[in-house]
Amino acid sequence: MAVKLGVPSKGRLMDKTFEWFSERGIVLSRAGAEREYSGAVEGIGGMELVLLSASEIPRELAAGRIHLGVTGSDLVRDKLAAWDSKVSELARMGFGHADLIIAVPKVWVDVDTLDDLDAAAAAFRARHGFRLRIATKYHHLVREYLKAHGVADYQLVDSQGATEGTVKNLTAEAIADITSTGETLRANHLKILDCEPVHRSQATLFKSRQAPWTDETRATLVTLRDMLGLGD
Repeated sequence: MAVKLGVPSKGRLMDKTFEWFSERGIVLSRAGAEREYSGAVEGIGGMELVLLSASEIPRELAAGRIHLGVTGSDLVRDKLAAWDSKVSELARMGFGHADLIIAVPKVWVDVDTLDDLDAAAAAFRARHGFRLRIATKYHHLVREYLKAHGVADYQLVDSQGATEGTVKNLTAEAIADITSTGETLRANHLKILDCEPVHRSQATLFKSRQAPWTDETRATLVTLRDMLGLGD
């Protein structure tokens, strides 16, 4: 049995992942056409490359259908309940950095902190009769973060498109989203609250705790860890 490694199937995450492994003597490559979702691994035996969307990789790791996977640490923490019982971090890869932040309209001049947001949410509910809406794709992470900081009287609304546009489109009053530069937020007249990010994300190599780890696949993992300089 080969160790199955799940890698993002396109874009900068795929390119940077291929580059990261190549620098450590393991060459990953896509097999055949752009739409094919398998690839080749050179430099180490007993490994198979599977190309998936970054958002699919947490699910596949948790199901044990892949042994290893590269994806954003934010996706694993948000999509997998009790994530560290299902996967473990092998390496933080040093790219794909982005912060999961909370942002509000710039015109909310009196709302700069989480305490301000809590007060604004209570005032909003009193005035409008329903809870302030925060648009996000990261329901679990945001809910736990706001609970830990005592923010109430809000509701999370699902955002499947451009989260930054929900305030302008009047489908939310605030947002929680991933950002790396903040340019899109500024373009949509939003400001980041003055607080620690909900999560500081980066591309991470994860190991599945659910996958079938045989003597053979464990031996391959030992070789891989040595090549990647990860130690025991």
